[in-house]
This record gives sequence, C-alpha cells and structure tokens, in this order.
Amino acid sequence: MNLFSSPIMKNLEMALDGSALKQKTISNNLANVDTPGYKAKETVFNQELKRSLQAHRTDQRHFSFSTGSSSSYYVKEKANTVMNHNGNNVDVDKEMAELAKNQLYYQTLVQRINGKFNSIKMVVKGGR
Repeated sequence: MNLFSSPIMKNLEMALDGSALKQKTISNNLANVDTPGYKAKETVFNQELKRSLQAHRTDQRHFSFSTGSSSSYYVKEKANTVMNHNGNNVDVDKEMAELAKNQLYYQTLVQRINGKFNSIKMVVKGGR
C-alpha cells in the first residue's frame, strides 16, 4: 500500500503543477506588457483536471480513459482579446485578477494536501 500514490494525492499534485504553470504564464504576460507584438498566453488545465476526476476505471478489464499524455495542461495564446496600438494584447487588470484567483486556488490546494498529510501523520502516531 502506497500512501502517497492515491488518486486524490495524484490529482492534488497535478492541480498544484497546473497552478504553478498558470502563475508562470501570468507572470510572463505581465513582464511583457510593454513588448510590441507580444500575444498574451493562458494555461489550460482545469478542463483536463475535471475530465480526469470524472473518469476512473473501476476494473482492470475496462479501457483506460487516459490519453497517454503525461502533461494534462498546456499554454496557448489567448483568443478574442483586444489588441493595443503596438500589437500587444495584455490586459493588466485582467492579468492581476487572474493572478489573485490563481493564488487563492493554489492556497486551497495546499491546505487540502496538508490535511491529507496531517491525516497520515495522525494514523502513523496511533491517533495521538
């Protein structure tokens, strides 16, 4: 029995990795706010996370829902945004709002994984 490879821990780990990538993407967008011709990027992983949470194999004889890809999130250019006069489409207010939202999401994930570790710690100590 491996305590750290449960589906919940793997999903939390994947969500933390995706949130860290989103933080990096937003930081890159903010760093390039004055770069002419820069196109804002976004990280897409929530849809992949939701899909992985819904598709669990209950029997080894069932087909796998996995696509075989090790990374379930990716960075793409933002579509449907307004271009500035220099060809840049970074909206500072929107990026800052996304940054705050991602920070709250990351903190929530860290609290959940700390709760899991505390549960394991309590079991190892015999409930004390």
